[in-house]
Amino acid sequence: MTSIRNRLQFSPHWIALIDIAAIAAWGVLLLDYWINQKLTLLIHPNYTPLSVTTGFLLIAIAVYRIWTLLQIRKSKQPLPAVEHLSILPPGIGSLLLLVVAILGLLITPKAFASQTALQRGVGDIVTLTQVKPQSFRVTAKPEQRTIIDWMRTLQVSPEPDLYNGQKVRVQGFVVHPKELSPEYFRITRFIVTCCAADAYPVSFPVKLSQGDRTSYSPDIWLEVEGTMLTETLDNKRQLVIQSRQIKPIPQPTNPYDY
Repeated sequence: MTSIRNRLQFSPHWIALIDIAAIAAWGVLLLDYWINQKLTLLIHPNYTPLSVTTGFLLIAIAVYRIWTLLQIRKSKQPLPAVEHLSILPPGIGSLLLLVVAILGLLITPKAFASQTALQRGVGDIVTLTQVKPQSFRVTAKPEQRTIIDWMRTLQVSPEPDLYNGQKVRVQGFVVHPKELSPEYFRITRFIVTCCAADAYPVSFPVKLSQGDRTSYSPDIWLEVEGTMLTETLDNKRQLVIQSRQIKPIPQPTNPYDY
């Protein structure tokens, strides 16, 4: 173990450079995600200012560390000894952080889709109870409600018959649950409360007026217009969207709801 550690030992100069590169790379990564609108795929918009501030701060720290290193080299003084408490050799931890940041710049994060929705229980009653009614916002017309607005409405007044015949127009991606017959699919959105790790799906069954769901592949984004009706699916009375018009749409820049 000691011999391996000695072989991986970097000089103080290289340790300082690797530390600076790791700090700068993470600052660039955060700002790149912000500029290219990737942060919304990972965190709630409320945390965007904190992430952006952190990105600028990390770059400022890296610039200061470079200036300090140049001053030390200019004075021809030796670099101070590195205090090291990790089991890894000095510089290896920062090198790993640098590699992760570079991978983050090369790999584009993707929004959650149907497979994740099925794994996290799309349409499950436990999932639906996570929707917070205190966040409910009244909209003048039912067709202006998003999927999450409808869920919050149901949390306040859960009797599905109250909404029979109301117009609906919602956007989301397609999920094909096995328990639903072929004339149904689920129109789905993910809700994020903090970050992508705590995202959970909310959805409504869509009843096709003709054909079956094979015409709509999982994960494609649709805008569904129709009316609400009450049906018993999977031994539960629930609202179903009777489709009138379905059209494909591009995935939104921000695919999550809040």
